[in-house]
Amino acid sequence: MAQYRTEAAPAKRAESVEQMFGWGTFFKCQIAISIFYVMIRIYQQYFSWSKGLDFFSEDFRIYWWNMLIGELIIEGAVLTFALGYIWKTRDRNLDKITPEEELRRFWGLGQWIATFAWAVYWGASFFTEQDGTWHQTVIRDTDFTPSHIIEFYLSYPIYIIIGISAYMWARTRLPLFSKAHSIPFMLTVGGPAMIFVNVALNEWGHTFWIMEELFVAPLHWGFVTLGWCLFGVYGVAAAMCPRIFELIRITSGGKATA
Repeated sequence: MAQYRTEAAPAKRAESVEQMFGWGTFFKCQIAISIFYVMIRIYQQYFSWSKGLDFFSEDFRIYWWNMLIGELIIEGAVLTFALGYIWKTRDRNLDKITPEEELRRFWGLGQWIATFAWAVYWGASFFTEQDGTWHQTVIRDTDFTPSHIIEFYLSYPIYIIIGISAYMWARTRLPLFSKAHSIPFMLTVGGPAMIFVNVALNEWGHTFWIMEELFVAPLHWGFVTLGWCLFGVYGVAAAMCPRIFELIRITSGGKATA
C-alpha cells in the first residue's frame, strides 16, 4: 500500500466537502438512464403490437431489426471507447496519490457501482419481468422479439458496459484494486455480464421446448444463479470500508501510515 506523509497539505485540505464529494454527475447519470428507458418503453408501447408481431414483415425490419443492428454497433463502439479512454487516462503514479485524492476516488467508485446497480435494475428486473409477461401473452415466431431486442440486446449490454468500465476505472485509479484482481468485484460485474451469454442457451431451449415464462423452469436457472453474483458487492464494500475509514482518519488530522 502507498506510504503517506500525515502533515498538513494546505492546498488539498482547503477543498470543501462539496468539491471533493459532489453529487452532480451521479444524479445526471441516474436521470439520463431513467429518461432513456422511459422513452424506450414508450417506443415499445407504440410499435410492439402494431409493428412487432411478424418477424417476416417489412414493418418489423424497419422498426425492430434495424434497431437491433444499430444497438449492437453503438454498444460495441461505446465499450471500446470507454475502456480505451479509461486506460489512456489512467493514473501512472498511484504510489504518489494523496489521501484526499484517494478518498475522493473511492467516492467516485461508489457512484460508479450505484449507477451500475440502477442499470441492472432496469435490465435484469424491469425489462426481464416485462419479457416474461410478453411471452405469456404472445407466441414467439423468432428469438428476436420486440421484448428481447430491448431486454437482451439493449438493457443488458448497457449495464455490462457500465460494470466493466467501473471495474477498469477502479483498477487504474485506486491502489486497493490496482495490485491484483478483486474476486468479489469480478463476480459483481462478471456474473450479470454472463447473463448475456446465457441468453444463447435460453433461446436455444425455447426454440425446441414450449415453456411457460417462469424462472423456476430449469432453463432459467442460469439467469438466477448468475444474478446472485451481484451479492459480491458486499465483498467489494468489505474491502473498501477499512481503507476508507483509514483515509478519513488521515485526512482529518490523525497520525497514521497505511
